[in-house]
Amino acid sequence: MEITMKNKRVLITAGGSGICRAVAKAFIKNGAKVHICDLDRAALDEFKILYPDAGVSQCDVSDHEQVSQLFADADNSLGGLDILINGAGIGGPAGTVDQIDIEGWNQTIGVNLNGTFYCSRLAVPRLKKAGSGSSIINFSSTAGFLAYAFRSPYAAAKWAIIGFTKSHAMELGRYGIRVNAVCPGIVEGERMDRVINKEAAAKGISVKEVRDNYTRGNALKTFINPEEIASTVLFLCSEYGSKITGQAVPVDGFTESNE
Repeated sequence: MEITMKNKRVLITAGGSGICRAVAKAFIKNGAKVHICDLDRAALDEFKILYPDAGVSQCDVSDHEQVSQLFADADNSLGGLDILINGAGIGGPAGTVDQIDIEGWNQTIGVNLNGTFYCSRLAVPRLKKAGSGSSIINFSSTAGFLAYAFRSPYAAAKWAIIGFTKSHAMELGRYGIRVNAVCPGIVEGERMDRVINKEAAAKGISVKEVRDNYTRGNALKTFINPEEIASTVLFLCSEYGSKITGQAVPVDGFTESNE
């Protein structure tokens, strides 16, 4: 099965590092025209060196004014839009609900959920103009299906993204626009290392114990690598995924529990 994204115009949030950097690379490799955003200026500069034809913007997706500027930049860079990848997210604070401060809660909801909304609302008119075959991919998480003790802000946002995705898919299906959520499990990388360190501190246990807890309920007993997530995103946006919409697709090695 050969997937081509030739002439597809793709906007990817948080594309400077981690999972969404792998997603951006996969789209470029398969012929797409790509614009990414990220908070990290150095990551954007490095990406631009590696992929000089790609567009880049520094953007905090929790700020709707910055998102408006992002879309103006992407219009100039891409000349239209066929695919939006809402990948920006943060792990948020760890602790019991009474230990979570309001600032940490608001920041997590602001980036993970509000950012998805801010980008989607501006993408939709552009996707309608592009016509049938356009797609939105929202990043949820295995935490969007499960109880996630000590990580309630993150879990709340990721559950909400699935509801947003399914509702959005119903609204946009008449225009031939598909909306799906990808739900990664435990993805290897610096971000997951930070999450595990926070959780170990919150629970008063070792980092090794936290890592073991993450894979204990996993059928394949494994962490996921970013390229595996990127392959799923590519498939969902391709002609091979043309009848898939409104779905929350786990890429997690089948995780039953985070405990």
